[in-house]
Amino acid sequence: MSDQWLTSLLTDDPQTGYELAIKLSRMGVKYTQPSDDVRKKLRPVYEQDADSLIASSQVIATNFQTVAQANNFWQK
Repeated sequence: MSDQWLTSLLTDDPQTGYELAIKLSRMGVKYTQPSDDVRKKLRPVYEQDADSLIASSQVIATNFQTVAQANNFWQK
């Protein structure tokens, strides 16, 4: 994947930071499984699995911690 989409971890506020954390998580999946067809085939499986959803939330939370630290927890 050669498209540069991540230019900074800095965001204006926590909401935007959380949205960036979600984007980081989704892009991680896309890099791991680059086939749109395979991802679409797998989605019905994991969207009905509580453990998979919890694991996804954990990845987002970890990414949000990274973004929050990069933004010095939005303290001015």
